[in-house]
Amino acid sequence: MANPEIFKKVIAHAKEYGFIFQSSEIYDGLSAVYDYGQNGVELKNNIKKYWWDSMVKLNENIVGIDSAIFMHPEVWKASGHVGAFNDPLIDNKDSKKRYRADVLIEEHREKIQEKIDKEVEKAQAKYADKFDKDTFLATNARVLERKQKIDSLTERFQNALNSNNLEELKQIIVDEEIVCPISGSKNWTDVRQFNLMFDTKLGSVSEEADIIYLRPETAQGIFVNYLNVQKTGRMKLPFGIAQIGKAFRNEIVARQFIFRMREFEQMEMQFFIRPGEQESWFEHWKKVRMQWHLALEPGNGKYRFHDHDKLAHYATAATDIEFDFPIGFKELEGIHSRSDFDLSQHQKFSGKKIQYFDPETNTSYVPFVIETSIGLDRMFLSVLSNSFGEEKIDKEDGSSEIRTVLKIHPALAPIKAAILPLIKKDGLPEKAYQILNLLKFDYNCQYEEKDSIGKRYRRHDAIGTPFCITIDHQTLEDNSVTIRYRDTMLQERISVDNIKAIIEEKVNMRKLFEKIENR
Repeated sequence: MANPEIFKKVIAHAKEYGFIFQSSEIYDGLSAVYDYGQNGVELKNNIKKYWWDSMVKLNENIVGIDSAIFMHPEVWKASGHVGAFNDPLIDNKDSKKRYRADVLIEEHREKIQEKIDKEVEKAQAKYADKFDKDTFLATNARVLERKQKIDSLTERFQNALNSNNLEELKQIIVDEEIVCPISGSKNWTDVRQFNLMFDTKLGSVSEEADIIYLRPETAQGIFVNYLNVQKTGRMKLPFGIAQIGKAFRNEIVARQFIFRMREFEQMEMQFFIRPGEQESWFEHWKKVRMQWHLALEPGNGKYRFHDHDKLAHYATAATDIEFDFPIGFKELEGIHSRSDFDLSQHQKFSGKKIQYFDPETNTSYVPFVIETSIGLDRMFLSVLSNSFGEEKIDKEDGSSEIRTVLKIHPALAPIKAAILPLIKKDGLPEKAYQILNLLKFDYNCQYEEKDSIGKRYRRHDAIGTPFCITIDHQTLEDNSVTIRYRDTMLQERISVDNIKAIIEEKVNMRKLFEKIENR
């Protein structure tokens, strides 16, 4: 359920602790473009590694590439982006703000669902152990009325999207009395389409330059390299090609922090299969991708599948994995059955034969494709917002304080361990550096000696450091240290010789990969 106050705190926290900065901030910033700070880039790289290794290490039939951002303009004609990569936009005449019409309708529908959820919560609190959720949903008059409203709205919405009926999209907004979030008015313009691709020019003299596009997705770089990878890698179906890379979309309605940006990063894998096997492979990748997310132990009810209201004309199936952000359930990852559309289009437009010879059937054909596509920035936001917490801590003198903590999974945490000498003298810093040198080749560690040990603990709680290692005078006597665990704040005395094993147990991604394979 949406919690805008928490979202504001997450955004402020991200800047204060070096995760995300507004791009060009000293020049008043650039809208919907962000830079990753010193802690943000570490978290981002760890998410990349988790995704990349889960694809290319765990699967012998998946390999990776890194294609160029600039591509031949014909690529985007073949893919359909030049003619049909549009968003339906609508303006509110009073606030002068622009919105995506489909998102306004989806958010309105979600509000109706939230009313149903509140009815369930009230009934559950009232009847406690006697409450039967299924029976309540099937019999409560208010719930049934709202569910019917959702069903009829969804049917009407899907029909409008599938027929590209912009007039009907506006009429839905009018009929549902959807208001502008800023002005609260219903004074809307007509809905119109807006192409999302950035264009630029390639050439040394502008008059002679050719128009090219900044890629709006990374997938086409995989498709145009299908033959290169298949032949040089001697790949046999089924096989996949993975890629992580930047993409660019001229989002007019770019808001909600890094959830929707103009420059963003995607982690995509295109899985090439025999025609006719798309249903089973679609279900396979739905299951595997959900396991990948759940391995991070985000908590119950944080993820759900959501089937698309509108299928692309080439798709046979499409579903999103949605995450419960502080702004509500939103798309995090898409799994799409793309048929043979992309390779067939590039075969047609390039004039090159793009087929696979199947030695088992002794036939040649254009493979079908199952795609998994996740926004790296959205994944970053899901990790950050899910790990953010504020806890009341009771102190020995009877007072209390609020501890702000990021309970990021240790394998993804930017800093794995903080090395903290209790004081800045008596040989403690020198011993602390010895311990740092033992760990720094395997883990990203941070040495810190400024302020009291309590303040240093709080700083590392706030950036998600899972382990704080304190060096004191006893360390010089028996080679032991105090290790503090972020999530529980428990402290225990251990030998320096055991530090690495304790850290390794928690931060090694092998544990995550085992969860994926064993679920």
